Amino acid sequence: MTHMLHAAARRVQWSRASAAKRAACLLAAAYGLKILYPIIRRRMKRAGCKGGWQDAGRAEEGREAPHRAGRRGRASPAVNAEFFKQLLELRKLFFPKLVSAELGLLCLHSVALVSRTFLSIYVAALDGKIVKSIVEKKPRSFVFKLIKWLMIAIPATFVNSTIRYLECKLALAFRTRLVDHAYETYFANQTYYRVISMDGRLANPDQSLTEDIMMFSQSVAHLYSNLTKPILDVVLTSYTLIRTARSRGANPIGPTLLAGLVVYATARVLKACSPKFGKLVAEEAHKKGYLRFMHSRIIANVEEIAFYRGHKVEMKQLQKSYKALADQMNLILSKRLWYIMIEQFLMKYVWSSCGMIMVAVPIITATGFADGDLEDGQKQAMVSERTEAFTTSRNLLISGADAIERIMSSYKEVTELAGYTARVYNMFSVFDEVRRGIYKRIAVIQGSENNSKNEDKAELHIDGPLEIKGEVIDVDHGIICENVPIITPNGDVVVSRLNFKVQEGMNLLITGPNGCGKSSLFRILSGLWPVYEGVLYKPPPQHMFYIPQRPYMSIGTLRDQVIYPDSVDDMHEKGYQDQDLECILHMVHLYHIVQREGGWDAVMDWKDVLSGGEKQRMGMARMFYHKPKYALLDECTSAVSIDVEGKIFQAAKAAGISLLSITHRPSLWKYHTHLLQFDGEGGWRFEQLDTAIRLSLSEEKQRLESQLAGIPKMQQRLNELCKILGEDSVLKTMDKEE
Repeated sequence: MTHMLHAAARRVQWSRASAAKRAACLLAAAYGLKILYPIIRRRMKRAGCKGGWQDAGRAEEGREAPHRAGRRGRASPAVNAEFFKQLLELRKLFFPKLVSAELGLLCLHSVALVSRTFLSIYVAALDGKIVKSIVEKKPRSFVFKLIKWLMIAIPATFVNSTIRYLECKLALAFRTRLVDHAYETYFANQTYYRVISMDGRLANPDQSLTEDIMMFSQSVAHLYSNLTKPILDVVLTSYTLIRTARSRGANPIGPTLLAGLVVYATARVLKACSPKFGKLVAEEAHKKGYLRFMHSRIIANVEEIAFYRGHKVEMKQLQKSYKALADQMNLILSKRLWYIMIEQFLMKYVWSSCGMIMVAVPIITATGFADGDLEDGQKQAMVSERTEAFTTSRNLLISGADAIERIMSSYKEVTELAGYTARVYNMFSVFDEVRRGIYKRIAVIQGSENNSKNEDKAELHIDGPLEIKGEVIDVDHGIICENVPIITPNGDVVVSRLNFKVQEGMNLLITGPNGCGKSSLFRILSGLWPVYEGVLYKPPPQHMFYIPQRPYMSIGTLRDQVIYPDSVDDMHEKGYQDQDLECILHMVHLYHIVQREGGWDAVMDWKDVLSGGEKQRMGMARMFYHKPKYALLDECTSAVSIDVEGKIFQAAKAAGISLLSITHRPSLWKYHTHLLQFDGEGGWRFEQLDTAIRLSLSEEKQRLESQLAGIPKMQQRLNELCKILGEDSVLKTMDKEE
């Protein structure tokens, strides 16, 4: 009886000591949290305000003001309900159907993560047994368990490698899905043109289509791996530790509460100290895209810059763009420095000390590990049992702590993912709205001088979003415009109402001063610009062919230049052979380049190989290849000699192609039957063209300009001729300059 009372007293003493230690730990943790939390929060707020002032100062510099204005109108990316909504919408692109390759990869990845967790628990238990055999001085058992440990390392390393492999495969599969959908949307209904020319929300679509999608896909795949396994690790290791403690007679409630308190306090401190990484990363991605845009702009205009010797100006702009990017990266690095320091202090040192307490308390207080009145041999065995339990518990606790650390560290990655998600989701939203005809341009505030200059033209500008009320009807014959306005994407009304009719066999000459709407009319007829009002009757796109002043040279063979945008298979389906293409090049006086460049299969950078006149004749060769009903010619032979130009136009008329031409050469007037003339002030007239009368009037105008300058009567006649022809006079230009 006395022996039993002494044992009970010892147990009561142990429980009181344990309770005192736990209470002391809790009080110390609460006091430290109370002291440190306000100081850290004030420090981070002060640093955040300073960073915001610096960002505001930088925002007023550079040429990124229009793009910043657009971003300022949107909320900053953050981990909120909008983020989860955007992520769920993008999830539909990841997994378009229930059974898919992406879902299979995700399942395999999940199986690998679960397998790695169970292997970690088994290895932790095996480590404890190895240490126990060392303490018990059993070499044979030690060697056997060590060999077992090395054997289990083979599947463990394979599973680790498989996890990384499947993560990369999953990221690539997500990226492929997004890229395929983005390309289909980007090239549908000429969205690629409208996003850049008619909508101002995407500053750099190439950045969004490449780097943003790549970073978003990698971040999603990595975050899934970085959250799934740690959560599973925490659940399984906690269950294993609690079960082990209870099997030895220890109470796991105290260590569990301590762990929960420490994790909760750490989470609160890190959340208070965490910068807005989502906003910072989104801003960094934008500045990277703007720097890439500046480089591509120099590459696209390298010859003009070299002629002007503008390398110093371009270098300064590049340096300015790079400095803005470097400042943003330095800002992110500085914020990460203090955040990671606090994170490492809490998760490495504070958690390690608490982990020691959590491991030690159950072993010390467990009744299954008490020595009592055991003999020496039994005490030695009990020491080895405690050593095994300590080693196993410590390894499991380290694994669980590492898992919790990764979960809490993932908050920073989640905020960065919010930035990538916002950019990718915004890209798809803009693509979808532009494809449906919804355009939004960023309004840039102009100076007072510009406003005063344009006060007289205020009625010719539409503020706010433009509503598409017009109708486009595809017909087999003719082009008819009924009350169709010419409105630029900025809302400038060039022509309020335009009415004309072009039938098959008619050839229309379009003239007028610069900026009067000639090329804009071609954009409307080609479907690039919408019809905001009225009705437009026109043939389907395959019966109309547009040739600009600077034809586009594609990547490919010489044959590809003639048949663009067809492929070789399309060419054969139309019944063309290389001999037919040779006949076409003979018509445009370009056959010599076949021998000069090495045949039809020669692949070169045709933009640089062909001269300006050769590229324009190549554009006309494409017209003869496609044989459209209507050809829209926008100064497309300005670099071609007059005699060759005349032969090409005559051949086009002989082929039955109706020409709608913008040209300033009087030598081409005779190939047209009707005239559409703009006056540059919103007015126009459509009439039958009398080439002889127009040529005589033009010759008289030139003669008056050269011989009778300054005579009032002749000056009056000159003004009348300019009004009739819809052209400006050289003398008027000289007077304005003086």
